[in-house]
Amino acid sequence: MCRNIKTLFNFEPPATDDEIRAAALQFVRKLSGFNSPSQANKAAFEHAVEEVTKAATALIGTLVTNADPRDREVEARRAKARNAVRFQLRE
Repeated sequence: MCRNIKTLFNFEPPATDDEIRAAALQFVRKLSGFNSPSQANKAAFEHAVEEVTKAATALIGTLVTNADPRDREVEARRAKARNAVRFQLRE
């Protein structure tokens, strides 16, 4: 999975439309191999982003869980701690 795509389900506050679209954009970029498509491919690229956004929104809206919602700030701190350990080991 693309490292830039973040988990969006079961957070408080819920994922925004912009966050879902950003994840869809990253997914389409990964699949297509284009960071920025050519003019010839732009319409197909944008259509794919819109379709993936719709599918992701529908998915997130229908998933259910009994777990308590995760806190974005707590998860961000955990990710920073993991990265600190990960990148410290590479030095």
